[in-house]
Parts: sequence; C-alpha cells; structure tokens
Amino acid sequence: MLERGAQRERVLALLEEEGGVTEASVRRVAEITRVPEAEVWGAGLFYTLINRPGRRVRVCDGLSCRMAGADDLARRLAERGKDCERVSCLGQCDRAPATLDEDLELVSYEGRPRGITPDDPELPMNLAGAVDRSYSALARARELGAERVVGEIEASGLQGRGGAGFPAHLKWRAVLAQAETERYVVCNADEGEPGTFKDRELMLRQPHELLEGLAISAHCVGARDVYLYVRGEYTSERRALEAALEEARDALSAFRWHLVAGHGAYICGDETALLESLEGKRGMPRLKPPFPTESGFRGKPTLMHNVETSACVPAIVRRGGGWFRALGRTEPGTKLYCVSGHVVRPGVYELPLGIGLDELVECAGGYDGNPAAFSPGGASSGFLPISRRELPLDFRGLAAAGSMLGSAGVVVLNDTVDLARAVAWQMEFFERESCGQCAPCRIGTRYLRRQVDRYLASGDPDALAHAADVGWEMDEGSICGLGMVAAKPLESARLYFPEAFGVREGT
Repeated sequence: MLERGAQRERVLALLEEEGGVTEASVRRVAEITRVPEAEVWGAGLFYTLINRPGRRVRVCDGLSCRMAGADDLARRLAERGKDCERVSCLGQCDRAPATLDEDLELVSYEGRPRGITPDDPELPMNLAGAVDRSYSALARARELGAERVVGEIEASGLQGRGGAGFPAHLKWRAVLAQAETERYVVCNADEGEPGTFKDRELMLRQPHELLEGLAISAHCVGARDVYLYVRGEYTSERRALEAALEEARDALSAFRWHLVAGHGAYICGDETALLESLEGKRGMPRLKPPFPTESGFRGKPTLMHNVETSACVPAIVRRGGGWFRALGRTEPGTKLYCVSGHVVRPGVYELPLGIGLDELVECAGGYDGNPAAFSPGGASSGFLPISRRELPLDFRGLAAAGSMLGSAGVVVLNDTVDLARAVAWQMEFFERESCGQCAPCRIGTRYLRRQVDRYLASGDPDALAHAADVGWEMDEGSICGLGMVAAKPLESARLYFPEAFGVREGT
C-alpha cells in the first residue's frame, strides 16, 4: 500500500528523464514520487528502454529483419565501435533490416521500395488520401447522440483491429452500462507484434482520423480524459500526434488529451498490461474478469481500442454502419494489411477484410523468389505453407485453420529460408518478451527455445520430444495471450514442415 499522495504514475517517465535505472536515479525518483525504492527498481528494470543507462544503437531481431540480414548488420555496427542492443522488433519490417540510433530515430538504409494503397476516397482510412481536419464526424456524432452512434458501430460489424477481433460496440455498451461516471478512453498504440507496422503509418499519415475516432468514442461513453499510449520507439509518430493535437486544439477542446510514451515491453500490447504501465507499474497482465470496461485505468470504466479500430470510427459515423460492413469480403469492413519478408514492395495495404494472400502480395508487387511459407498475423500466428494461400485473411477463417489474423502482420518466406531457424528466431522473441508472471509461460518459452536450439545444433528430432506437451501446458495455464500462443510457431512448423525438423515422410 502506497502512502497517501504517492505519484506512482510518474515513475516511468521520471526514470526516462533521468537516463535510465541507476541507484542515484531510483533514489531521486523515489523521493519525488514517494514510491518506495524497491517498487521503482522493480518497475524500471522491466522495460528495455530504461532498464539500463547509456546511449546505444538498437538493431531489430524481428523475423523480416533477420531474413534481411540483421545479424550481419549488427556485426558490422559492432566492428565500427557501436554499442548495439538487439531488440525484439522495431515496427519497421518494411525497412528491414531496421535500426534505431542513439536517439531512437530511424536509421535509413538503401533497400527495396515500400508501398501503400493509392489514394481512394472510398476507403475508410485512406492512408494516401488528403488529410481531413474538419472534424465533421465528431459534429455529426454530437447531433446523433450516443445511442445512435453506438447503433451505427454495431451495424458496421467493426471488430477490434489490434488482434482479438472483439466486436467494438460491445465494449462501448459495457462502459455505458456502468454506474460509475468517471470514465476513460485509452488508445493502445504500443504496436509490437513482429511483422506489424500499420498503426505506425496511420499515426504518421492520418493522425486526425485517429484523434477524431477517439473523441467520438469519448463523447459517446462520457469520458473526459483520453490517453494515447504510444510505443516508445515511435518517436516520429509521437511528434505527428503532438502536431495534430495542436492543429485540432479547438475541435478537441472538450477533452483532456494525454500522450504517454511506452518504455519498451511487447507485453504492454495486452490491454491490461498497458493499464498497469500507465499506472507506473510493471506491465504484467491482470486477471480477467473484471474487464477494463468495468475496472480499467485507476479502477474506473475504461474503453480501450487499438489505433486502427479507432481510426475506422469517423468514416462509419459519416457514411453509416451498413456502408462500412459492405466493404468487407468475408467479414465487415476494410483492413490494413502489413506485408513484409520476401515480397517486392513491402508495405501497408487497405483491402477488403477476407482477401487472400495472392491478392495482397499482388498489391505488394508480387513474390520475391519462390514462396514456401507465410505467417498471416505476426509471430503469434505461427506458419502456414504456401499451399494454404487460398485461405481468407480474416478472423474466422484463419482461426478455423489453427492460425490467427491477429494484427494482420503478414510475413512471406521463400524457399531459401531454413524453417527451423525461423522458428528459433520466433521462440527467442517469445522468451525475451514473456513478462514472467505465470510459470507455464516463463518456463515454457525458455524450454522451447532451448530445445529448438538443441535441435539446430544436433539435428536430433528427439530434442523436441516434449514440445507438444509443454505447448499444451502454456496454452492452458497462461494468464494472457502471449503464453497461449508462444508455442504456435514451433507447433505449426512441425505440422506443415516436418522435414525441417528431421522427420522423413512416412515416419
């Protein structure tokens, strides 16, 4: 129990201002916030951007970057005397291999061209289109009233675009049903799934669509404060939001806006872990129920959405839920698909929800080499053989196939990639990013990574003899989604590519 007046929510930002976690910085932050030093240590050491002092270059270890030569890049930087830190993902998969300099600014390398959907006014988010600063949808929402707006959200069929695919209107109604009148809106802009960089482009290209969507949701659920938790490595994106907030100051004056920088933890993509981080604590997922709509930020009803989900709202309010629903192919609306890896023009493409892989890759200029496998929704979705490319890239179809759309971070692998090595990279990611709260995930991610490494070193398939049992334990016993899906890359690769693990056909 903290003493009255303690300011735990300031802990992480103050540690960042101090340059990272040291004995001296912890002591100062504890004095300022009146949070015990032990808790300041515990919170600060959890996050990669502040857990140790000093300036260093960060090199991405994501799947697309490893395939594009991240290991060689890191070696060359080290040979030049750079202090390099290998990090799980930088959200720059279309610029692979990606690096951030000592100020967390992107280092650009000459690489393949990047792509984006051309300007089309019929698209809800229309990343390449003109920026609309009129905030006409917010004015329209005020005219319609909360109930009619929520009705349009329901009619649209809008699902959460952050990974879970949960119907958006159910969250809105759940917050409205609470007796507590102190309510919050929180935007999850902590995009960290390897292969995913759509929210980055939205914040850079159409920040007003995001802000207007958040304002509409806050107006409808009766929230005055809106928090945007932006990934710490997204420095340009945070500046874009700051500039947009200044431009729209008058239109958004009814709300209090809070831009909060994340501090480097993939797990904070989980909505409850993000809330813990907002409150100045380690980003460890909470047990549910209660859900954030009942007890969220500061224990109050909280509406939480991903960047893309919120950015869909203005178009729905302007043009109606039926219009948005009809844009989809197998499920409602359009979707921002990220595609990277072995394609000619990696990028973000807004397409009908439910298109197939070939159609997406056609927008990206075609395959680079002979495609062998793809990951349809980031590391969490595992691997599928290219023979399954007819599957609709939607929530239901991929789930039925034992995979998931997640945040639609599609990575294509051609036949030059060692699938067992690709699995090792993904298992390393999950081990590194497990928060350690629950034993099945903490122990299981380490065990599986070690066993895959053992197989790679020995070529002995028996190294993976217990992998399926461990994966089952992780799925059944983990608190959050990370532990539930962390074995998916290995399980799916062994299913579809047994030869990569020393299993001959017919054995």
